[in-house]
Amino acid sequence: MSHSRSYRDLIAWQKAMELVVSVYRMTGALPDEERFGLTSQMRRCAVSIPSNIAEGRGRGDNRDFTGFLTVARGSLMELATQIDICPRLGYTGVWESLMDGADEVRRILQGLIQSRPAR
Repeated sequence: MSHSRSYRDLIAWQKAMELVVSVYRMTGALPDEERFGLTSQMRRCAVSIPSNIAEGRGRGDNRDFTGFLTVARGSLMELATQIDICPRLGYTGVWESLMDGADEVRRILQGLIQSRPAR
């Protein structure tokens, strides 16, 4: 791989991993009836974010990397929507804090996507 830096060195990946841990903690407090609904969906979306960052970095091609960053951003937007759903259903929790983490990852991803050379 031509990149000297690992995906683990990327702030986007690090922050996305922190978001995964937060999502797992928060969804663990959701009712059992949501185990196959919101809990499962939110966890899948959260895990998809750093996974796509890592896969894109591993491809070693700028266009591939940008594409995977875009997929990660899409998963993040899905997750943000699901975070918005939780308080609307009356589920208590620190959803604002989780959304703040998602917003931080979104800003970092957006900057990374915009900084990629368009070839």
